[in-house]
Amino acid sequence: MKRPRSKGFRLLKKLRLNLLLILVLLVMGGIFYRVIRNTLLQNYQALGTSLAQSYALEVDGDLSVFETLLTFGAESIDARVQAGESAAEIEAWIGRYYERLQQVLGEGTVDPYAVFQGRLLAANPWDGDIDYDYTGAGWYQAALADGGDPIFTDIYTDAIYHRPVITIAQMCKDCDAVLAFDVFPENLLRNAGDDELAEGASVYVCDNQGTLLYARTELDQEGEEFAGYIARLQAGIRDGSLNRYDTPIEASDGSQRGVYHQRISTGWMVIITVPFHTILDNLNQVTLLFGLVMLVWVAALLLVTWRNLRLDQAVERTNETVRVLGNSYYALYRVNYRDDTYEMIKGSEYVRSFLPPNGPYPELLRVTGEVIEPAAFTEFQESFSSDSIRNLVSNRVRDYGGDFLRRFGEEYRWVSVRVLFDESLSPDEVVLCFREVDQEKHRQFQERKLLEDALASSRQSEKAKQSFFNNMSHDMRTPLNAILGLSDLIRQYAEEPERVRSYVEKISYSSRQLLDLVNDILDMSRMQQGKVILNNQVFDLRACVGDCVDSFRLQAEAEGKELREHYELRDAHVLGDSNRISQILNNLLSNAFKFTAGGDEVSVSVRQLDERTRAQYQIVVRDTGAGMSPEFLPHLFEPYARETRFTSQQVSGTGLGMPIVKSLVTQMSGQIYVDSRLGEGTTFTITIPFLPSREPGVQPERPGSPELIQEAFSLRGKKILLAEDNLVNMEIATEILTMNGLEIVQAWNGLEALERFQASAPFEIDAILMDMQMPQMDGCEAARRIRALSRPDARRVPILAVTANAFTEDVAATTAAGMDAHISKPIDFRVLCETLERLTR
Repeated sequence: MKRPRSKGFRLLKKLRLNLLLILVLLVMGGIFYRVIRNTLLQNYQALGTSLAQSYALEVDGDLSVFETLLTFGAESIDARVQAGESAAEIEAWIGRYYERLQQVLGEGTVDPYAVFQGRLLAANPWDGDIDYDYTGAGWYQAALADGGDPIFTDIYTDAIYHRPVITIAQMCKDCDAVLAFDVFPENLLRNAGDDELAEGASVYVCDNQGTLLYARTELDQEGEEFAGYIARLQAGIRDGSLNRYDTPIEASDGSQRGVYHQRISTGWMVIITVPFHTILDNLNQVTLLFGLVMLVWVAALLLVTWRNLRLDQAVERTNETVRVLGNSYYALYRVNYRDDTYEMIKGSEYVRSFLPPNGPYPELLRVTGEVIEPAAFTEFQESFSSDSIRNLVSNRVRDYGGDFLRRFGEEYRWVSVRVLFDESLSPDEVVLCFREVDQEKHRQFQERKLLEDALASSRQSEKAKQSFFNNMSHDMRTPLNAILGLSDLIRQYAEEPERVRSYVEKISYSSRQLLDLVNDILDMSRMQQGKVILNNQVFDLRACVGDCVDSFRLQAEAEGKELREHYELRDAHVLGDSNRISQILNNLLSNAFKFTAGGDEVSVSVRQLDERTRAQYQIVVRDTGAGMSPEFLPHLFEPYARETRFTSQQVSGTGLGMPIVKSLVTQMSGQIYVDSRLGEGTTFTITIPFLPSREPGVQPERPGSPELIQEAFSLRGKKILLAEDNLVNMEIATEILTMNGLEIVQAWNGLEALERFQASAPFEIDAILMDMQMPQMDGCEAARRIRALSRPDARRVPILAVTANAFTEDVAATTAAGMDAHISKPIDFRVLCETLERLTR
């Protein structure tokens, strides 16, 4: 009979396996170090090559700029010769050209000069330049030989400055003039930063002959050692010996460096070297950390082994179970995952009716799984199998499990099934326990539901707020632009009354348009819910479209764009909502101007399609701008959708303009189509059914017109207390109301308004116009205090809130404060006088 092995023997065996595992890990660590080292070098080779390409592009870009400016100068001289300009005029232009070069490139970046009609014209003259024999210079001969194409010399020492230079020269094609730049090598890579370079890295640029043009390095560049290092560096690149990622070169300071290079279009070479110790710095730190972890692990292993040897094996099994689990479980089982057996400490009534106190563990899983919800049966079997428990114990997972629905009679309730492991248990044993958690689970579900609802509400609120502010910024820009531009024109043509009157009319129109946009923003929630109310009345469609187009003319002139309009209308007067038509056109024209450049064309055409009772009207807005990609077109009318493929510039806007247009067109029973191609432009075609009207209809009155107020109302002799803290608003309101025969008492805050009313005789003040937000005391508080005064007119005097606060809650606040009406800013003085007449009658 085989004798059972002691616990100490098993612990020693476990220790032996752990030591073997440590040895294996050390070997794997060495392999890991080698693999990581090679990977780091390979990755840095790709990074270094990419950096070399980046610097090469920078050098190429600088040379391309110089070449472009040189070609521009040569072609300009040709053009002026062909135009018949005199030599003096051309020389004067060359002088201006030199000055412009210094402004564009910066002082000292290049030294330009030209040979024109046998004379050397230098931007920076020197002693003896008149006698300088340029005909023997290499740059001059090369330029003549190339016949009009730019040439680059290798580096040489300049005879004037005695500094290394590179000359770029080009001969004019229509005359014998030659234009040349001396480029100083230290100005190469002048815009390249060091942020992307590793610590200790060096950058070199060499010409076709291997001469060092540029060096950015921490190495000592003096002496033969550095020159020899550069020569070895170039030789290794030529013969390919330095092309491997793990082949370093020994620098002049003795450091081992990786080499990465890239040739540019002129044949020059950009070389970057990086010390190996910089590349492998993190690897060395990881190696040190790995060694420390191994030492800590060995120490911990020895400590655990010593502790396990001293454990008391005489502790009773039942006390062990009670100490580990307690009495909060309705079923407890000790499971030996090595022998695949169980021992029932406490069993449910269902399990006791089918199983004995001890038996095979798979049978226990089968019986307990029969009352687990069918959908979770497989998961239950896999999670608590002997193999799974063995894996959990090997990973030192002391508490593992999950929640399942278990059948109790005819209903399912939530239970928590856990596997508990502890060193105080016998080896190869765990405790499997079951606890009912139905109430806790339902409480968790309720809490999660509350959190999800709160999160959803918060996100929706944030989204709505962001949508509000973004839309306000987007849609207000166009009328504000018209107002500002026309205001500037009024200052310029103040002595021309007819022109000023025209500009004022357009400012008035743009102001009303801006007010309409503010109202649209306040109605946005109703639009999203499909509750937009159309204010249909007879209007002139041609005039409506023309006013919208005119508001963009200043912008078109300023941006060099052509704005056209075309009409084919038999019945210009139609029944519809002119404000919504204006809003649609403003959105489409605003987008057209955003995505067009100078020289592009924007056109608006309006056409009547037939003469039936309810005719179809077609509005086409076309531009020759950037266009849209086929991938974006299906998303054009989605909120916040933006086309960004065609431009790298940031384009203002909310992404709500097109959804608003789509919603309004649909609300008007119309249709909208879009045809767009990248680089060719975009065409929006809107078809809307309007009811033609043979009568011209009543044109809407312009708000705030003093003449109309005088004709419609008679408020002369009324005394009005006006509370307003803004100087401009106070002046406008006082002037217009005084023009209509009202006497105005001014108050600059709520407290002053209260004092002025208290100082007046009873019934002396006929009405009060009260702003809401004022210093010292706001309008609502002032209204409440006036209503609370003990005088006969305190409760009867009409108080009107005249404020920019136009939201529903603001109206409610003024009503609660005892005010009789609410007038939103900007003030429609016709509505204001109608309200005053109604309240003071």
